[in-house]
Amino acid sequence: MTATDFHNGPSACPGCDATAMATSRAAGTAQDGDRTTTLSLPSIHCAACISTVERGLLAVPGVSSVRVNLTRKRAVVHAAPTVAEDALTSALAALGYDAQLLDEATLTAGQSDTAARDLLMRLGVAGFAMMNVMLLSVAVWSGASDATRDLFHWVSAAIALPTILFSSKPFYVNAWRALRVARLNMDVPITLAIFLAAGMSLFEVAHSGDHAYFDAALSLTFFLLAGRYLDQRTRTVARSAATELAALEAPTALLLDNDTPKTVPVDELSVGDLVLVRPGARMPVDGEIVSGASELDRAFLTGESDPVSAAVGDPVRAGEVNLTGPLHVRVSAVGADTMLHALADLVAVAEEAKSRYNSLADRAAGVYAPAVHLLAFAAFVMWLYLTGGDIRYALNIAVATLIITCPCALGLAVPAVSTVASGALFRHGMLVKHATALERLAEVDAVVFDKTGTLTLGAPELLHGNTIPDLDMALAAKLALASEHPRSRAIAQAAARSTLPEVAVTDIRETPGYGISGQWQGQRVALGRADWVGAEGSGTMLNVEGRGSVAFDFEDALRPGVEPLLQTLEKQGLPVTILSGDTEAHVKRFAGALGLSNWHAGVLPEQKADILTEMAQSGRKVLMVGDGLNDTAALALAHVSIAPASALDAARVAADMVLVAPDVSRIGDAVRIARSARRRILENFGVAACYNAVAIPFAFLGFATPLTAAIAMSTSSIIVSLNALRTR
Repeated sequence: MTATDFHNGPSACPGCDATAMATSRAAGTAQDGDRTTTLSLPSIHCAACISTVERGLLAVPGVSSVRVNLTRKRAVVHAAPTVAEDALTSALAALGYDAQLLDEATLTAGQSDTAARDLLMRLGVAGFAMMNVMLLSVAVWSGASDATRDLFHWVSAAIALPTILFSSKPFYVNAWRALRVARLNMDVPITLAIFLAAGMSLFEVAHSGDHAYFDAALSLTFFLLAGRYLDQRTRTVARSAATELAALEAPTALLLDNDTPKTVPVDELSVGDLVLVRPGARMPVDGEIVSGASELDRAFLTGESDPVSAAVGDPVRAGEVNLTGPLHVRVSAVGADTMLHALADLVAVAEEAKSRYNSLADRAAGVYAPAVHLLAFAAFVMWLYLTGGDIRYALNIAVATLIITCPCALGLAVPAVSTVASGALFRHGMLVKHATALERLAEVDAVVFDKTGTLTLGAPELLHGNTIPDLDMALAAKLALASEHPRSRAIAQAAARSTLPEVAVTDIRETPGYGISGQWQGQRVALGRADWVGAEGSGTMLNVEGRGSVAFDFEDALRPGVEPLLQTLEKQGLPVTILSGDTEAHVKRFAGALGLSNWHAGVLPEQKADILTEMAQSGRKVLMVGDGLNDTAALALAHVSIAPASALDAARVAADMVLVAPDVSRIGDAVRIARSARRRILENFGVAACYNAVAIPFAFLGFATPLTAAIAMSTSSIIVSLNALRTR
């Protein structure tokens, strides 16, 4: 989820934006055929910077959509293939921002850790110098005068000035980048405050003045660096699940060339190549085992730590760990085409898009920003008048007002929580696809389940197949091969184990929710619901014109975690309904075994959609969980929807979230995390509001120096970031 595009006008962050006041604008809409480019933006620190970056990139011809993530300090740009990547970085350079191209699939924590180490080093130097200068200041405060006082002041200057130049580099470098393109950012007044304190101190020392402010300049530098370092660390802890996934990708593979393994970069592999995966190594590609047997660790995908046996013919996925034996794998997908890469992209969607809470922050900042700038100017004028023209004192108060009211806490309120929540959901086997899915999941007050393939494994087995005549079995199998329905697959699998006569069925067509039909020897054959195929009875039937009907009976097993899930939903106060296309007898028996009284059998796809519509009209906010083609309309109509990873592509596309873990009890965990995230976001908004309610009059009335303002600003951002981590 992105950070907020706050406004097009002056920022409440100290001078973050000097352009004309305007209302918030959207960051565009991606178009079909767009190319996605990810840019690193290491120098952005506040919400107003985000607005400037998005407007600048949208101004590049061919760019249709921009999303900036403050927590991850990067931008995702959707643009026409003709837009050169250099044009994007040049546009940002013109605005005073460094930007580097990133490959989302190869991101690691290295950049974040390097930035944190650099800040920690500068923080340590500033802290050491601050303590020494304070010790020298004690002597002056204790009564040292004349030559002794001047000596201590000069020694303090010798310590402070080089320290300020080194330790405050992150502030004045970013400030200069903004100023050289005629704009402001939050580091401009910070740099002004630090250099003003140091410059006034040097002036006092040169003229044998009684007071110097080197300790204040160093303290301001130290506390601002401390806030920025701690903020960097909390963001690192809240690192995106997409980054964690990308870190699982192996950069090289052992390509088998005439049975001789040769190390090559993964991007040099092609579909059909044969690779060797040794014990302890990660799968570099998606593929199929052609030789060997082993156990695989698939925890990144399923959340389960127990190893899974794998042998010849079994599929493998990039990122899985080979535990026990060497495997020869035939490559079926490489790089961006692997499931691992697709999952990383899917996880990143929620972080790179805007939510309704972001929009609330946009509107709040649109009013808040110009008011704060006017207030800072009013403070300068008022104190200039009250002090009889003391520009230094009035300027200090104005700068303190700007620093203390920087909306960093407001800017972090949503993205910090969203990033932590997305990571927590991922660790529970849930991928968030839609920007607002997390918020909508927290609002649900009812849950609707499909049965087959959702609460059951979706792999029914045909019962009493040996009692079905061979010709009928052959016709049913021919029709079943044209469908992905679980019962069709069961019929096809049972037929494959028998020797059946060859039959030619033409004009095969599937009607979702009903069955499959075709033509055999000029007669209609149909497999599906009894009432649809034209047979008496219930359940799945094969009807052959002129031959009569044959019934097919199946049994299916519960998915792991169904009973704990239902118990959790009951504790959360969420009533459960089953909507199934199965027969009344099957659904009644199934619901009774689980203790559910609210169920509907024989429900067609359009009837599922009608029921969801009726529930919504009655005020219900429904979570729909389904996996089949007949569930897609209901998934789209639900307040929020979830599809298991085993679902058909159409169901996964229609759903807002995908459950990749086999244990459906994770759905209950997802509801809990979503509700926790909503509480944290509202708490963060409350913290930001209370902070500003206290800080603005405190600074305006002259009770805050730039030093205390820096401490207060950093503290508010840290509180918001730490509160976001409670979402776990």
